[in-house]
Amino acid sequence: MRRVTPAARATLPGTQVDAAPAPSLGRRLPPGVQRLLTAALHDRDRLWGWLAPLTVAIIGGVLRFWHLGRPPWLVFDETYYVKQGASMITFGYERAVRQGLDKPDVLWNAGTTDVWGERADFVVHPPAGKWLIGLGQLLFGSTEPVGWRFASAVVGTASILMLGRIARRLLGSTLLGTTAALLLAVDGQHFVHSRTGLLDVFVMFWALAGFGCLLVDRDQARARLAAGEGTWIRPWRLAAGACLGMCTATKWSGLFFVAAFSIASLAWDVAARRASGRRHWVVTALFRDGVGAFVHLVPTVAVVYLLSWAGWFRSADGYNRQWAAEHPAEGAAGLLPGAVRSLWDYHQQMWRFNTTLHTPHAYQSHPWSWIVLGRPTAFDYRSYRIGERGCRYSECSRAVTDLGNPVIWWGAAIAIAVLLVVWALGRDWRAGAILAGLAGGWLPWFLWDERTIYTFYAVAFVPYVVLALTFCLGLVLGPRDASPDRRLVGAGTAGGVVLLAVLAFAFFYPVLSDQLISHQAWVARMWLPSWI
Repeated sequence: MRRVTPAARATLPGTQVDAAPAPSLGRRLPPGVQRLLTAALHDRDRLWGWLAPLTVAIIGGVLRFWHLGRPPWLVFDETYYVKQGASMITFGYERAVRQGLDKPDVLWNAGTTDVWGERADFVVHPPAGKWLIGLGQLLFGSTEPVGWRFASAVVGTASILMLGRIARRLLGSTLLGTTAALLLAVDGQHFVHSRTGLLDVFVMFWALAGFGCLLVDRDQARARLAAGEGTWIRPWRLAAGACLGMCTATKWSGLFFVAAFSIASLAWDVAARRASGRRHWVVTALFRDGVGAFVHLVPTVAVVYLLSWAGWFRSADGYNRQWAAEHPAEGAAGLLPGAVRSLWDYHQQMWRFNTTLHTPHAYQSHPWSWIVLGRPTAFDYRSYRIGERGCRYSECSRAVTDLGNPVIWWGAAIAIAVLLVVWALGRDWRAGAILAGLAGGWLPWFLWDERTIYTFYAVAFVPYVVLALTFCLGLVLGPRDASPDRRLVGAGTAGGVVLLAVLAFAFFYPVLSDQLISHQAWVARMWLPSWI
């Protein structure tokens, strides 16, 4: 065995960029530990590692906040979530619209937001995302469309920067990190959700935040293991649990991300102990790290989830709040607080609704088609004749269409196959990490393919679609020590893909952002999604 000097440490693989360098060790290391030691990028690259994706995020933010109040009326499912968000701020729970009220959306769009009745509303998604939508209305008012969509625009913009940093850490390249941020900035589905008061953009954001926290946790845990230190207390894993708790508290589909990322995190611990050369690494990893992962993640997710229901707990008339008082319990169930029993029955009702929704809809689609942008969802569409609303053509159209960028999604359809091969044959943990995100966000929907589901759910895993494509662009680019010709060809290929993605975004921008265009121009842009 030999000592690993600080100079040698700088060339050793393992933990990704921006992690704290492994400490200098004054003792002999067990075999294989050197593979756990980390090397950080130079300080100048650290600076660009922030500046480059931050610049892209600012540009993406300008696109998302520009005319955020258009269209100035509720679109698609904003009819539910914007009102529910306002109700959360006012009452602490979702109150139903007054019975017999004629055309509440028309009143709301005109600035009359006093549409509430006296009874609570039965809703089928947890409160966290609606709290955030309500916060935007608290800041700007419920009569302002900007208020309806402010929170979505904030998390949409922040996720661009976050993905750039995550890709840089995952792939060890500032260039690839910036590429990932740029691709996310010009994806149409991400763009539309960042400008609409729906829940799915928050599922995407909190799942991505949890993924990023677990990547940092992986790096720090490997460095501590290499230093011979304990790995029991892992604050970044706790932070991941909090983020995934918010994800689950927005929609129950967040639970699939909890499962996928928990398995991935445990797999990284197993690989780290194996690389360290320690005895009984399988048993140690499964019992010590497995228990540790459970303790860090599951209770944290549960606590954050329950906290999101604080307004319901504090109320006396939230939906199903008094169920326990009307249904006395016997035996062990009687030991539970009434509020807990009421919430449990409420969740059983939510589960039945979410798993048995089979109402046919023109926009419903099968999950297999999502990766090729099958059956995109029209959030809003209006047509006008010449002279109406500024129309200068014989017929005009304006639309908000949830359509992903074809260059990104079609490229990712190929990239996913590459990732499966690289992960299965090359045991590349980075490919496995990206696939874990796809598994958590996409695969579970195949279990409920008979349920009424829509392509716009796919925004939850768009960051991993982007990462898959970026990973393959990195393979084309090659390592830093590749031949100049290889690097030149790779850079040209990657740059060409990014340029095509930007041009595709510019082409589809009018039907993503409610632009008034001629009907012929709308047809030209919608030929592709209608053909799919």
